[in-house]
Amino acid sequence: MTTRAGRLGKRVWQVAPPFDGAADLARQLNTAPMVAQLLHNRGVTDVEAARKFLDPKLTHLHDPGLLEQIDVAAERILRAVRDGEKITLYGDYDVDGMTGVAILRAGLGLLGANVDYYVPHRLEEGYGVNAEAVDKLIAAGTKLIITIDCGISAHEPLARAAGAGVDVIITDHHAAGASLPPCVAAVHPKLSPAYPNGDLCGAGVAFKLAWHVARLAEGTDRVSDRLREFLLEATALAALGTIADVVPLRGENRVFATYGLKALPQTKHHGLRALLESANLAGQDVDAYHVGFVLAPRLNACGRMGHAALAVELLTTAPPQKCHEIAAYLIQQNERRREVERAMYEQACRMVEQQAQAGRAIVLASPDWHAGVVGIVASRLTERFHRPTIMIALSGSSGHGSGRSIAGFHLVDALSACREHLINFGGHAMAGGLRLETANVKPFADAFVAYAADHIAPEQLQHALRIDASADVGELSVSLAKHIEKLAPFGQGNPAPVVAFRNVRVLAAPRRIGKAGSHVSLVLGQNGANVRAVGFGMGDLADDLVGITHIDAAAEITLNTFNGQTNVELRLKDVQLPEA
Repeated sequence: MTTRAGRLGKRVWQVAPPFDGAADLARQLNTAPMVAQLLHNRGVTDVEAARKFLDPKLTHLHDPGLLEQIDVAAERILRAVRDGEKITLYGDYDVDGMTGVAILRAGLGLLGANVDYYVPHRLEEGYGVNAEAVDKLIAAGTKLIITIDCGISAHEPLARAAGAGVDVIITDHHAAGASLPPCVAAVHPKLSPAYPNGDLCGAGVAFKLAWHVARLAEGTDRVSDRLREFLLEATALAALGTIADVVPLRGENRVFATYGLKALPQTKHHGLRALLESANLAGQDVDAYHVGFVLAPRLNACGRMGHAALAVELLTTAPPQKCHEIAAYLIQQNERRREVERAMYEQACRMVEQQAQAGRAIVLASPDWHAGVVGIVASRLTERFHRPTIMIALSGSSGHGSGRSIAGFHLVDALSACREHLINFGGHAMAGGLRLETANVKPFADAFVAYAADHIAPEQLQHALRIDASADVGELSVSLAKHIEKLAPFGQGNPAPVVAFRNVRVLAAPRRIGKAGSHVSLVLGQNGANVRAVGFGMGDLADDLVGITHIDAAAEITLNTFNGQTNVELRLKDVQLPEA
C-alpha cells in the first residue's frame, strides 16, 4: 500500500488524449499549440472562454445581485447601520473565515457600522456556531449576527438567537441540509440557482455581500471612489481565502486569485504587509504557492495550536506595531505546528503500514494527537496512500476528527451514512470534520471503511498522475514557458500543467542537492537538445538511476533566472523506465 514520490514506476500515468483542434485554437489565441491543449484539458475550448481564462478581468466577476436573498441581507444590514445596532460577524477559524471577517468588518466600518467579530476556539468550541457563544453575543448586546464561512447547519444555536430577538444572516458555502436554520437571509452560492459560481468560498461570499451593501448604501451600481478602493484592496483578502480553501480556481475564483495576488505586493493593509514582511515576500511577486504553503499555514497555525483570535486581529484591528508582533508570533506557532505534524505523520504512517489488511479507507485515532493538526496529517496520508483518510484526536470521552478524500468519493455523504456513530459533522466533498464519543471510534471506523468498500472502485485507489501532453526536449523554449505561465495561478481545478518526456537520455550522473540531499538534479537530453531537471523531495532518485541511461520523465515546465540569465527548467513530478 505504500507509495513514495520519486521512486521508479510507482504511479499510473494518465495522459490526456491529443486535442485535434489545438493548432486552430492556438492560432486564434496567438499562443502555442501546447497551451491550446492545456486549455482543452481544463474544459476550455471556446475561443471567448479561452480569452477570459488567459486574461481574467474584474469585469468578469458575477453580479452579487444574482445571489439569493442578498437583497434582504443587505437591507437588514443597512437598517442596523442606520439604527446604530450592534452587528457581530461570527467567522470560522480558518483562513477563509478570517479573511471573510476582515472583508466585511472593513466594508461595514466604512459605512459607519457598529461592528464587532467573534471567532470560536478550534479545540474548545469546535467548528461552526455554538450555543454558548451565541448566548455571550446576546448578553453583549448584539442585535444582528452575520455568520461567515459557517452557520448553514447551526439549527439549535441560531434558534436561540431568534428566540432572543436577535436577527441572523447566514453567509456560507458548505453543504446545506434539507432545511435552513432560523435566519433573516441565507446568502449561499449553492442555494442560488441563478448564480453561475457554486464554488465561491466563504471570503468570496463575504466580498459579494460587502459589494452589494455598498451599492445599496449609495443607491447606484457605481460605488464611490472610497468604497471602490476598499473593494479593490479586498481582492487580496479574497484571494487568500480562495486559494487557502482549495476551491477550484476557475471562473470568478480565478479572477479573485489573479487580482488578489497582484494586489498583495502593493497592499496598504497593515496586517497583510506585516505578514508578507515576516515571510520575506514584501515587494515581491506572490503566487498561489506562496499563499498555500507560506502565508496561509502561518495564519492557520494560530488557530490550530491555540486560538485564531490573534490572526484575526492581524487582519482586522491591530495597529502597525502590533501587526509585526503578531506576525512574529505566527512564525513561532507555525514552527510548533510543523514539529507536531511531523511526529503525528510518522506515527500514523507506521500505524497504517502495520495494518494486516489494506481497506479502501483509513481511520486512525490516538490520545497522543493534537486536534488542531489532524486535518493536515489526514491530507498528507491521503496523498501518500491515496485513500480517504480520517484522523481522530482523542481527549477523554470524546474525539475530534478531520478527514480528506480522493476524487469521486464524497466525504460528507460518507460521514452522513455513518451519522449514528457521530455527535456532529460537516464539510464538503473533499474535506470534513467530525466529533464523536471515544466509545464509538471502532463502530464508526468499521462503518466508514465498509461504506468506502461499497463506493470506491479499485481503479480509484491507483496513485495516478494526470499528464496534460507529451513533448520532446527540443520543443522547450523560454517563449513556450511564458505562454504556459499565463494559465497561472495554479491550484484546485487548474493544476500546474505536467508534460511527459519519453525516452530521454540521462546525460550525467544525477546528484543530490539541498539540505541532507533531499532533492535531486539531473540533465536530460534528446535529439541534441538538453535541459536541467530538478526533483524536490526526490533525492532517492540519485540512487535509483545509477546505471540507467534513459528514462521517461513527467515534469512541470518552469523558468529559472540566475545571474541575469533565464532558462527553461523542468520540475520533476515522476520518473519511470521507458517501455521496451
